Amino acid sequence: MPLRRTRRNLPAAPMCLALLGFALGASQAPEVPAADTVLPLLVTRGRAPAAALLAREATGRYFARAGRGIAAADHFRAGSITKTFIATVVLQLAAEHRLSLSDSVEDHLPGLVRGTDDDGRALTLRALLTHTSGLADFTALTKGTAPLTPLQAVRIALALPPAARGRFSYSSTNYVLLGMVIQQVTGHSYAVEAERRIITPLRLTGTSFPGARTALPSPHGRAYAADGSDVTSLDPRVAGAAGELVTTLADLDRFYAALLGGRLLPPRWLREMLDTRTAHGAYGMGLTPVRLPCGTTVWGHNGRISGSYVRTAATLDGHRVLTFRVNTDGFADNGLERDLLTAEFCPRTS
Repeated sequence: MPLRRTRRNLPAAPMCLALLGFALGASQAPEVPAADTVLPLLVTRGRAPAAALLAREATGRYFARAGRGIAAADHFRAGSITKTFIATVVLQLAAEHRLSLSDSVEDHLPGLVRGTDDDGRALTLRALLTHTSGLADFTALTKGTAPLTPLQAVRIALALPPAARGRFSYSSTNYVLLGMVIQQVTGHSYAVEAERRIITPLRLTGTSFPGARTALPSPHGRAYAADGSDVTSLDPRVAGAAGELVTTLADLDRFYAALLGGRLLPPRWLREMLDTRTAHGAYGMGLTPVRLPCGTTVWGHNGRISGSYVRTAATLDGHRVLTFRVNTDGFADNGLERDLLTAEFCPRTS
């Protein structure tokens, strides 16, 4: 059944659902959005302590939350959404002719990838960007709980059984290597380059690469593991270039709107980013397409790291963007994520 745009079906306290409308050039807040009716289910059915969303639409912006201890301005860990930032930097370097996507890993990191089944001379940067390298995911062993140097992460991956080269197989090892390539090409860390090229120009004032800093910036709520334990303090080196980012709902909306709106990459390189043929339709370069039941395809990424799950999705032109988050890594999806995106991006019926 289509979701109804109504408030009367929302759970009462203690669900504590809040809706804040920010009209853009209008005297009244936008009508209650359909996605707002799905958000409480992330708490009741998805077993998240709290959930929040921030959306940008033609009629304005709106924020909604369900549960307690979560706020619009909170900083949180974005996990693998970091990969979109890293891919953007790599594609900017390609546009500047400082590297080529057909370059091998060996060209930039000689001797690093030499495992029993993996050879950096046969792996291209394109394969890393699209998760078609076949490199194993180091987090399969560490479970995202052990702080590592990039070199340690790569060595762990090379000791694990690889996936089939040329087929899509999601692996955070790919983006750890891309972070190392960025440093090799520019002489600066991926964090410095992302700050210079993306964070500062877009004025993403709530976004940072914390390095080894374990505390979240203020304001922030608490973050919980699937077993309910508090994991608000976390060493971001558990993820590195594959998932280190700390950010806010507003900053993610702004970033994806700018990226898909053509403000960060020349048209040719944005088309490269959106090309899913290498990954057989599953992935572009730091972007994932999601085809919704109404036929609309939205673009973005998700991120899961200890204490946090977040998803941003946007229309191809970046004019409409939705970011939602829950304050646990134990979010039980049950199709709720797709329901939320469908409610936001598919045509609404009365």
